[in-house]
Amino acid sequence: LPELAALRERGRSLRGQLRVLEAEESDLEQRFYLGALQLPNRTHPAVPVGDQSQARLLEVVGEKPVFNFKPKGHLELGEGLDIIRQRRLSHVSGHRSYYLCGAGALLQHALVTFTLRKLLSKGFLPMTVPDLLRGAVFEGCGVQPSATPSPVYTIDPARFEDLCLAGTSEVGIAGYFMDHAVQLQDLPVRIVCSSTCYRAETDTGREPWGLYRVHQFTKVEMFGVTAAERGTESEELLDEFLGLQKEIFSELGLHYR
Repeated sequence: LPELAALRERGRSLRGQLRVLEAEESDLEQRFYLGALQLPNRTHPAVPVGDQSQARLLEVVGEKPVFNFKPKGHLELGEGLDIIRQRRLSHVSGHRSYYLCGAGALLQHALVTFTLRKLLSKGFLPMTVPDLLRGAVFEGCGVQPSATPSPVYTIDPARFEDLCLAGTSEVGIAGYFMDHAVQLQDLPVRIVCSSTCYRAETDTGREPWGLYRVHQFTKVEMFGVTAAERGTESEELLDEFLGLQKEIFSELGLHYR
C-alpha cells in the first residue's frame, strides 16, 4: 500500500535523525559531566582559607606524657618487640608495606573490635563493602581515578574494565546509597564499617619509615546520611561523630588535639 510504504520510509528517516541526535546527546552529556567534575564541594564557613599554616588549634585533651629518657618511635618499639616488620620486604611486597605479628596483629583486631562495639552501642548499622568499585562511585565522592598521578589503584583494564581498589570504605558506603532515595523518617542513617584501605601513596623510597602513609591498612569508618530539611542536619551529625571520636580516644587513654 502506498501509505504503508510512505510510513516505513518516514520511520527510516526518523531513525537516521535519532542516530545523529543520540550522538550529539552523548557528546553533550560527556562535556557537561566533565565540567561538573570541576565543581568543588562547599566547605564549612568556619574552615580557614589557605594551607596547613592557617589551621587553628581548637582543643587539647589529656596530658602529654613527660619522660625522663628519649622515647622510641612506634616502629623502633615494634621491631624491638618483634610485632612489626617493615624492613627487608623489597622481595615480598616492596616499599611502604609491613607485617603485624603476634601482639601487633592482636592489637589491631582489639582496636577494631573496641571501636565497633562502641559504635554499635550508639545505634550504628554495621556494614561490609566491596573493595573493588567502578570509577563513577569514586567520582561521586570527589576522587578522580583518571588523575595523574592517580590517588587510587586501577585494576588492569584489559581484564576488568573500570574497577579500582577503594582507599576507604566511605566510597563503598556511598555507592550503596547511590542513585536511590532514603525515606525521610529513616534519617539520619549512621553506618560503621571496618575495611582494608588501599592507597597509592608517593612511592619514592625516601620517606620516613613507619606505619604512616602506607599502601594498605585497616580502618573503622563512621558514615552518615542526613536529611537537608533545616540545612543544619549534616553539621549536627558531624558534631556527633566528632564527639564519638573524642570519646574513643579518651577511653583509650590517649593525649590528642
